[in-house]
Amino acid sequence: MNDSDLGQGNRGAARTKRADARRNEETLLEAAASVFVASGVEAPIRQIAAEAGVGTATIYRHFPTRADLIIAVYRHQVDTLAEAGPELLETAATAHAALARWIDLFVDFVVTKQGLAVVLQSADPCYDPLHSYFLERLEPVCAQLLDAAADSGEIRSGQDAYALMRGVGSLCAGAGGNPRYDARQLVRLLIAGLRSGA
Repeated sequence: MNDSDLGQGNRGAARTKRADARRNEETLLEAAASVFVASGVEAPIRQIAAEAGVGTATIYRHFPTRADLIIAVYRHQVDTLAEAGPELLETAATAHAALARWIDLFVDFVVTKQGLAVVLQSADPCYDPLHSYFLERLEPVCAQLLDAAADSGEIRSGQDAYALMRGVGSLCAGAGGNPRYDARQLVRLLIAGLRSGA
């Protein structure tokens, strides 16, 4: 084995380590998101650690402060939702089906974000960039899905992605504690109503 073989082995090990670290971080973020939905963003770190199956020191190593963790959870959810749009266009039976499924995932995100709302509306400037990040990542994806559905003749053209996302968010926020209010069903009616023959 020569020096170049050793160098390649080290690079391969480093790539594997980075991939493992990314997976571990994703596990932490998904666990934190789940706990935030169930118990709010002030939930004890030990509860998140238990959900993720790690020690609290592991969470603090990745996210030294609660704000770091909250920001990372929010950005991770936005990124996951952004990446889902193109994947759905590739795999769904129709562009409208891709749009409907993505909006369903968007509802999941908005419901989770309700648990973060108190923190995101706080005076702490560290959270200020999150709303811009949300729009920059998700509005183009929603527009792509709307354009694809319009191009296929499934929905009326000229739909505004920002307005749709805002409308879905408002429908989700309207539930309050009313068990008779089904935001997801209302959102599905909204998406069905975009159809060109509707």
